Amino acid sequence: MAGRGSAVAVGALLLLCVLLHGEVAESAVFTVGDRGGWGMGAGSWANGKRFKAGDVLVFKYDSSAHNVVAVNAAGYKGCTAPRGAKVYKSGNDRVTLARGTNYFICNFPGHCQAGMKIAVTAA
Repeated sequence: MAGRGSAVAVGALLLLCVLLHGEVAESAVFTVGDRGGWGMGAGSWANGKRFKAGDVLVFKYDSSAHNVVAVNAAGYKGCTAPRGAKVYKSGNDRVTLARGTNYFICNFPGHCQAGMKIAVTAA
């Protein structure tokens, strides 16, 4: 009996791995701003693109001049980072999209107000 239980556990584990791999394999990777990267002109970059939960956004930028802050809708609208907001500052950041609208701003002085922000909705 112990052998049969082990075989079932191994089978379940393999099935789980296949299902997880299938979900990851379907994810797409997008570079924000395309060749121009994350910068002042990236605000309209998401227009016309279709995103899914699990897709990955890559933010490429000069880390001495910009950053990426994941914010909520109010932070996006008001160009403010709420307490505890995740701040990315490597210059080559990868962010996995959650279902719903994902908001990102640069919180260097004046950047968000000048349009350096994006809202990406993932189905």
